[in-house]
Amino acid sequence: MELRARVNAAIKQAMKDKAQVRLTTLRLINAAIKDRDIAARGEGREDGVDDSEVLAILGKMTKQRQESARAYEEGGRLDLSEREEAEIEIIAEFLPRKLSDAEVAEAVDEAVQEVGAESIRDMGRVMGVLKTKYTGQMDFGAVGPMVKDRLCAG
Repeated sequence: MELRARVNAAIKQAMKDKAQVRLTTLRLINAAIKDRDIAARGEGREDGVDDSEVLAILGKMTKQRQESARAYEEGGRLDLSEREEAEIEIIAEFLPRKLSDAEVAEAVDEAVQEVGAESIRDMGRVMGVLKTKYTGQMDFGAVGPMVKDRLCAG
């Protein structure tokens, strides 16, 4: 089932279960998807966003909540931090399984071979391949230095 349909089904279930925090978070996800749909239609894509873009939206939402939770924790607002963590768990239900370190290293090697990367100048192409294939499955902030090391080591 595509992600959008899974989110809508989860919203209906949360309404039936009267799970308020879950329902609120799911509605935020749905609103973010619809906002991106509207922007995509403005760009001439009548069918809106696809699953890879939905994964990117979910990844961004997770990252925002992690930063907020950290800030709330530092500010001594544990109640708000716990709420952000609960939202992260709900969003994570729709994200694919994270790759292990070994799987990430293997994916980097495959991407380097696929584009025929030979120097650091090819880093953008390698990252593009990784983002296309592994959106939501790896932390690209951590993968970037790995790709750089791999290309510099040659």
